[in-house]
Amino acid sequence: MKKYPRTWIWASVGFSIVVISIVLYTTFDENTLVYLRQLDPWFLLLAVLLRIGSLTFWSWRIQVMAHSLGYRVPFSSCWNLVLANLLAGAITPGQAGGEPVRVHELYREKVKVGDATAIVIMERVLDGVVLTIMGLLSVILLGSILRQLSLELIIIMGVGFAFMAMIIVLVFFSAKRPAWTKNHIMRFLHWLERKYNRPSVAKAVTKADGEIDNFFCSMNHFTGKAVRGLIFGSFFTALFWISEFLVASLLLMGLGTPPFVLESFLFQLVIAVIMMIPLTPGSSGIAEISATSLYALIIPSSILGIFVLLWRIVLFYFNILLGLIGGVHIFRREMTGPEEEDDEDLPSSAVCSPGFESPEKDPALQESDRDT
Repeated sequence: MKKYPRTWIWASVGFSIVVISIVLYTTFDENTLVYLRQLDPWFLLLAVLLRIGSLTFWSWRIQVMAHSLGYRVPFSSCWNLVLANLLAGAITPGQAGGEPVRVHELYREKVKVGDATAIVIMERVLDGVVLTIMGLLSVILLGSILRQLSLELIIIMGVGFAFMAMIIVLVFFSAKRPAWTKNHIMRFLHWLERKYNRPSVAKAVTKADGEIDNFFCSMNHFTGKAVRGLIFGSFFTALFWISEFLVASLLLMGLGTPPFVLESFLFQLVIAVIMMIPLTPGSSGIAEISATSLYALIIPSSILGIFVLLWRIVLFYFNILLGLIGGVHIFRREMTGPEEEDDEDLPSSAVCSPGFESPEKDPALQESDRDT
């Protein structure tokens, strides 16, 4: 493993361990030992199995969205790319490192880069839409509990929702004005080409020209002929987040407390939104502080630290373990498998829907191409 991923792993895990240690130190008392003796390991096992189930729903989401664009990606490949994505997400701010991994792995399954990018971006959009709907329902059912939250936490939550909304708006704006978006992207890429003046950069810019067209074509398909991918993608997105949020309730039951399903859904939603803000590697430290602040409202302080530790074991440290397993598989494949194919050899996605035209370059870009 290269030095920089190892450094990020240690930084991410280090942040988490420090915060959890502080929480354990400040909440541990004689009652904590009583709760620990009552801990039911079966609920912990169920929580781990539920986590595996949520990753299965994620894999199915990718598979059906790729299938709607005309690609046959095996479930095993979708499962492995989800695992590989976990490690990258656990060591990058806002878990943003997982997206490039998923795009690369879809490309290795003969999905064009533009189409793979469209799939991954639409995943984020579906996450935002589903979380927003779940948030509105939670506020309606448990609006009174919001008044118990600190002003700082409400502000951070608002920033998280704004960040998520910004991504959704940018995606829909780009899909609405593909020519304008492509022209500005290509202007930037041509500036890089002139700045570095290398054959590899020029080749990448040439490929990007076509892949941007594939991307907008795929985005157009998701609201047209490939709408089936969005429908089933939304279904699996909802199942993913529901199973993800239920992990906390199972852990609470294992510690001998009520599951607090509705309250836990609201808290997990707030934490999920906050974790999308790129603050620390894998949002470590931020997640622990948020969980401690929120669950302190409903569970005894004696088990607060133990609960946060178990919750992060299932949803963070387990991610790193699974990510390492997926990474080893990819490493072996890269070492023994065939060389990657050029984009020209990959099958095209379906023909663009009627009314969609590949974005044309504006005259300024055409003049730039002639100059170079």
